[in-house]
Amino acid sequence: MSFFNKGGPVMWPLLACSLIATTVILERLFFCLREQAKSRRHAERAEHAIEALAAGRVDEAETLARAAHSREGRLVLVGITHLGAVMRDALETHASGELDNLRRGLPILDTIVTLAPMLGILGTVTGIIGSFNMLSSDGIGNPAGVASGIAEALITTAAGLVVSIIALIPFNALASHVRRVARRLEQVAHAIEVASKT
Repeated sequence: MSFFNKGGPVMWPLLACSLIATTVILERLFFCLREQAKSRRHAERAEHAIEALAAGRVDEAETLARAAHSREGRLVLVGITHLGAVMRDALETHASGELDNLRRGLPILDTIVTLAPMLGILGTVTGIIGSFNMLSSDGIGNPAGVASGIAEALITTAAGLVVSIIALIPFNALASHVRRVARRLEQVAHAIEVASKT
């Protein structure tokens, strides 16, 4: 707390940023791991549903798709329930919704990655202003006051960078995961379209 207090008032919004970032990261990590586990566990059912659809066994394909509790299974089910001219639009709309669920929270992390260093710079400016105010009023007779202003400037800069770096790494990892899932859903949607035409 002594170190935190030396950083001045800007440390409070930085603390809020770090808590929000940690909450979003943990929630997104849990969500992504859970969805990935479902996709791996039910991958065969989704593939068999597509195979059944290609063979013309629509009822069997629907049953398998309903049993595949995963992104791919839900996409197959949408394709089966929208056989015909509107299938592509239905698949695209559903895939977009799945990706929106994955992206939830990423704009918050993106904002914190940008905001935290700015808050650090703001703390730097206020700390230096405080140091100059001490110099102008007390001259060099109060070196401790000047040093505390410089300490505030350095601590807030460091804190802002730390929060930004901690949020940046998971943000990039999650964004990369979204791109991989988007490619996977695109492949599944293409397979559904091909299967529906055979």
